[in-house]
Amino acid sequence: MQNKRVIEIWVGVFVVAGAAALFMLAMKVSNIATYSDKGGYNLTARFSNIGGLKVRSPVSMAGVRVGRVAKIGFDTHTYEAVVTMRIDQQYDILPKDTSASILTSGVLGENYIGLEAGAREDFLKDGDEIRITQSALILENLIGQFLVNQAQQNRGSSN
Repeated sequence: MQNKRVIEIWVGVFVVAGAAALFMLAMKVSNIATYSDKGGYNLTARFSNIGGLKVRSPVSMAGVRVGRVAKIGFDTHTYEAVVTMRIDQQYDILPKDTSASILTSGVLGENYIGLEAGAREDFLKDGDEIRITQSALILENLIGQFLVNQAQQNRGSSN
């Protein structure tokens, strides 16, 4: 009888440990655990197409995460996506001519914003806008353009 009780306690411990591990995995995958407002400043950038970019997507520079996407909006006058990025305070020396591109980690990975430093000696500050941007490359659009070009070449060579 006592042996059965010990087994039940160990099963309970393993069930609780498994649930805790699943919770930690869910927090890691969703990026909620790493999203905290440790101070910083906001920058905006306009893109004609943001692809699969989401709020809390990383903002990186030279492979180092320097911030996260805080908000994504739409400008009804210019028909562009307006992305607000929260940059960590320790990276407050980004030149004014910094450029922003929407990149993909891996072939089918998540989208993120990659910043490329410029050469100016004055720096971006809270509320500034990054003017030099490159929108996301959409795989479906590239395939469509390739097929159209192939069709035009085949038509041109048959004449």
